[in-house]
Formats: sequence, C-alpha cells, structure tokens
Amino acid sequence: MPLANILYVEDDQSLAYITKDHLEMNDYNVVHCEDGESAKKAFNEQEFDLCIFDVMLPKTDGFALCEYVRKTDPHIPVIMLTAKSLKEDKITGLKTGADDYITKPFSIEELILKIQIFLRRNRISSPKENDIITIGDYTFDPKNLALKHPKNDRILTQRESELLKVLTDNMGNVLKRSDILNRIWGEDDYFLGRSLDVFISRLRKYLSEDERISIENIHSVGFKLSVNKNDQ
Repeated sequence: MPLANILYVEDDQSLAYITKDHLEMNDYNVVHCEDGESAKKAFNEQEFDLCIFDVMLPKTDGFALCEYVRKTDPHIPVIMLTAKSLKEDKITGLKTGADDYITKPFSIEELILKIQIFLRRNRISSPKENDIITIGDYTFDPKNLALKHPKNDRILTQRESELLKVLTDNMGNVLKRSDILNRIWGEDDYFLGRSLDVFISRLRKYLSEDERISIENIHSVGFKLSVNKNDQ
C-alpha cells in the first residue's frame, strides 16, 4: 500500500521522469501531469494526500492551479517548485495558498523530507479532538483547521493553522522569529522569514473582525498574539 497519493505537475519531462521514479521508489503513488488543465481534471477525479506544482506550467500556471486547489480543498498540503530564486516568486506562491516551496535545482532528498514532514503532521501530529481554542470572539479548531466567528467561518491551510496554534499556545508572550521558523519550517533563513511575514499578515486579516485581537510585531525580536479584554 502506498504511503500517500501525490499529484505532481511538471512540464519538464526529463525532470518529471526522474522525480516520479524516485518518489515511487520511496513507496509514494504519483500521478504526473504536464500542464495545469490536466492537473485540474486529475485533482477532480482522484483523491490526493499532497500536491507538488511547478510554477511555470502550460495552459494554467502553478499559481492559478494552487488557487484552484485551495478553493476545492483547503487542507491538502501544496509544495511549489520554482526555478527562480527571487523572493517575489516565492511570496506570490504563498499568497495563493501554497504551504511551502523548493527552488530548482533541488535534491530529491530535500523534496522527500518535506513530503514526510507534511504527511506526518497531517496524520499523526493533529491536536486532540476537543482542543478548541477561544481567541476573543473567535473559536479555533486546530484539528479541523477551522477558524470560526459569528460573522464568518474559515478553513485555514495547514501552515496557517500551525502558525496560529503556536501563537495561541503562547498567548500574551513574545515569540522569537527564529523559534517560530524552526518549529514550523524546520530552519531559519531570510526567505523563510519573508514567508512568515506573509502568513502573519493573513492571520491578522482573518482575525480582523474582533478589534481587541492583535498580532504585534516586536521589532527585531518576533511576534505576540494578545486580546485586549478591556476594549468593548
């Protein structure tokens, strides 16, 4: 039985052949598509545990494909592959709903490690069933990636949920940027720091219905989630 079903979208046939072969040797079941439109069709016809999308794809690019998948399934992990090292490309991928990215050329070992981390978090490291967290007027269900408000319910991506869980676990305390990055991304570097900023901005927007809630940026240190109970 395969460890997971993976949707892999890459138009470079040589790279796709090598990557697919290595993933299958590691007991993953891989469905490979060469363009965004065929990937949409495959995604609608089968169930997948994880997606790997190249950014530069024919017909529908990786960013648009990621947005499409996110509207259908907010939970599934999405890893983006990009040939560019520009931070703007990576930030765009995260804004469309990607959970992580790898810059080409990449090692198969790095890709497999990221796959293992995401699948392990999805299947094993879920919070307890009754772990419902109150944040001001919101309720947060990490197990189901659900953030609920009387005016709006939202399903978070896995990365968004992980970050919010770390912040709520340390409510009212300053969390160092390096500690957040190492805990969620497994390492601390400049580009991951920019990724963290994108996710923080998203969470601020999601929590904006309650003005008592703030995610404060402590300059050169980190972030603090707090709820001002004195505001009415």
